[in-house]
Amino acid sequence: MRRNILRDLIFILFFKPLTWIFLGLTVNHRERLPLQGPAILVANHNSHLDTIVLMSLYPISRLYQVRPVAAAEYFMTNPYLKWFCSCILQIIPIQRIFSRMRTQDPLEKVTQALQRNEIVIFYPEGTRGEPEQMGEFKKGIAHLARQYPQVPIVPIYLQGLGKVLPKGKLLMVPFNVKVVIGEPLMNQGDRQDFLGYLREQITGLSKEG
Repeated sequence: MRRNILRDLIFILFFKPLTWIFLGLTVNHRERLPLQGPAILVANHNSHLDTIVLMSLYPISRLYQVRPVAAAEYFMTNPYLKWFCSCILQIIPIQRIFSRMRTQDPLEKVTQALQRNEIVIFYPEGTRGEPEQMGEFKKGIAHLARQYPQVPIVPIYLQGLGKVLPKGKLLMVPFNVKVVIGEPLMNQGDRQDFLGYLREQITGLSKEG
């Protein structure tokens, strides 16, 4: 991906002020945030603002390297939303609705991004949950960890965004937001062991501060 002047301006003029001023964002252990890829940021998911907040942690000069994973059937059907998500948020669309006739790996575009040394934002719950609650982790992140054992997986806990803009709501409510960034992880054991370990790490971050 290349730098995009329009994307840079939208983050400078709107998203970063929204994140740092309106939401009163605080960040614990920001020094753990990877500035070079390949890397995978793994966070709990309660709000559409989750991606905006995580991307806003990065310097403008690094935004072009950050690629959030998102549901194709939700974000790529409306042409205006598709343009915004593709050109401004530069999402990696994946299909959450599986078919027995599918032959393509649903994570293929994610693996391609990692091969290009990009930084992927991945929500292992697969969808937004209830405010301030963590849902079940799907197996996709475990597949990536096994396929790319040398790529750091950075656990992140997002607090408060489920109250600012919860699922099903359109109006934002001012509420202090906190991001806690954990130490990078590598693949640990089999798939189920890794999912449990990753969830344990994110839950532990939720208890900081």
